[in-house]
Amino acid sequence: MTRVTRRFDKYVDRAKVEAAVAAAERATTGEIVVAIAPWFWGRVDKVAEKTFAKLGVDRTREHNGVLIFVCPRRRRCTVLGDAGIHARAGQPLWDAAVAAIAEAARRDLTAGLVRAIELVGAELAQQFPATAEAPHDNQLSDAPQG
Repeated sequence: MTRVTRRFDKYVDRAKVEAAVAAAERATTGEIVVAIAPWFWGRVDKVAEKTFAKLGVDRTREHNGVLIFVCPRRRRCTVLGDAGIHARAGQPLWDAAVAAIAEAARRDLTAGLVRAIELVGAELAQQFPATAEAPHDNQLSDAPQG
């Protein structure tokens, strides 16, 4: 186990988050990526934007990738969607996902992340459903990053 993995596991149950992402993505061509940053210098939104690009969330075929970015030590999180999903769902979805994380984080950050993943996954399934012609082909890893 790497040092980064141990830091991640301090905050959330990696297996539960990965399973939630896999379950949410089954019904959609969209992608959900969860990243956790225990500590860094700078603004959370700027680091999230860099992480969005670094992890390839902006390179999905239908521009329907979503990043859930959490910094537990700062008690901050943000949810960013690529242009395709943002045009269809918009800021209300990101705000609802952040609220789900914030509400549960005091008790159980994993539960908050799972709830946010479910919200985002439901919207992705509605806006970008997986079909026989366009199945989900998992362009990005389901494993949490960080």
